[in-house]
Amino acid sequence: MAQITLAGGCFWCTEAVFQDVIGVTAVESGYIGGSIPNPTYKQVCSGKTGHAEGIRVHFDAEVVDLDSILDIFFAIHDPTSLNRQGNDVGTQYRSAMFPADDDQRAACVAAIARAATTHKLPIVTTIEGPAVWYPAEDYHQEYWQGEGQGNPYCIAVIPPKLAKLRKSFAARVKV
Repeated sequence: MAQITLAGGCFWCTEAVFQDVIGVTAVESGYIGGSIPNPTYKQVCSGKTGHAEGIRVHFDAEVVDLDSILDIFFAIHDPTSLNRQGNDVGTQYRSAMFPADDDQRAACVAAIARAATTHKLPIVTTIEGPAVWYPAEDYHQEYWQGEGQGNPYCIAVIPPKLAKLRKSFAARVKV
């Protein structure tokens, strides 16, 4: 099994998308790239810790390769918007990748180059790390499958991301 840590805005929203990708075995929401140990959701939301809301995507590389994971990542969030995704504003919503090793770092660089060919504005996604990963509180895990479907914010943001996944990556979507 392989894993990559990504930050593309609200972790509820990116987690929901990757849970629908064939070959993804688990997605964990959490915090990464900040300066204080064991941050809480409230602390990260303040924008004062330096952490990003992120997801750790666990995947079977024999079923879905890292390049595909990264291409999906760039398709389902706005990598041209600095420290912002929709109405979510602050460094905690930045677009960033946290590679685990040099091979992943090279894949991230290549993914940015591919994404640059499909976006009119410059890509602002950063490659960061190494950085410590802190899992988010339990109630954030698998949020869309639980109470998220009753959350107006999630209802407004997640279905369009899922529709984009299904349209652009139909062969990669779980039925």
